[in-house]
Amino acid sequence: MKTYFSHGKLLLSGEYLVLDGAKALALPTIPGQSLKVDAIDEEKIIWKSLDHQNRIWYEADFEFIHQEDQSLQFVPFGNSNKITKRLIEIFEAINTLNPAIFRDSKGYALTSALSFPKDWGLGSSSTLVNNMAQWAQVDAFQLLELTFGGSGYDVACAQHHRPITYQLQNSKPKVEEVEFNPSFSAHLYFLYLNKKQDSREGIARYKKLKTTLKDRIDRITQITEAMINCDSLQAFESLMQDHETIITEIIRQPRVKERLFEDFEGSIKSLGAWGGDFVLVASEEDPRSYFEKKGYPTVLHYSDLIRF
Repeated sequence: MKTYFSHGKLLLSGEYLVLDGAKALALPTIPGQSLKVDAIDEEKIIWKSLDHQNRIWYEADFEFIHQEDQSLQFVPFGNSNKITKRLIEIFEAINTLNPAIFRDSKGYALTSALSFPKDWGLGSSSTLVNNMAQWAQVDAFQLLELTFGGSGYDVACAQHHRPITYQLQNSKPKVEEVEFNPSFSAHLYFLYLNKKQDSREGIARYKKLKTTLKDRIDRITQITEAMINCDSLQAFESLMQDHETIITEIIRQPRVKERLFEDFEGSIKSLGAWGGDFVLVASEEDPRSYFEKKGYPTVLHYSDLIRF
């Protein structure tokens, strides 16, 4: 048996504009997803998905059918839904990138296990892609491109243990580990908005709305670099607010603070596609009681998710 692990992700800066070359600051999270692989004597894949409480939330078997053109068809038994279709898409992409993984073995039992709730939006797809790429010995960014798409920052987080900057240069990812352990991290929190956001939908809306972006891309890159070097909570909150202003002008959606928490005294910044998942909260005082009263009980301290 072999086991692989990939970290989850939080995009601290650069949402949307990372697709067009802005430098983003991204944080690998402590929780992620593991993949256990066992070889079996049957020509099929036995798949199980476990949640963070070790409960099976999806399972299916996939039979290999060899085609005359040497390709493989993956025929499911059991669940036939969008998850089944997505897994078949991943298997087919792997077979394109490295056909030997299925040709040289009869079959596999694959068990994927999350260490965070699957509705949190910390990267259930990207961690899966990276784990599958590690097992199949293929390039994770190529596998992502053939399946889920996106900028790839989330796959980069899956592969790293420390904070990173991520930038697309000539459509190729440039990833650098950075020192980001702010002295004011005791005043930073991650708030879950009780809703998982579909990042693909957010990206599609952004692509329809975007206009000339060069000046804004440059400004977001400057904010990213300033965040990394920031040494005070007040200055960091100012950068959060500047970032929110730029993105709201582009995507024409209200800031999350204006929409939900107008009377909150600290600063709030969306992370990734706007409208769901986690947001970053900066506050001099512990804000948990405020958000709990508002109906948002999941407020995690910075150190609960980030310890790098």
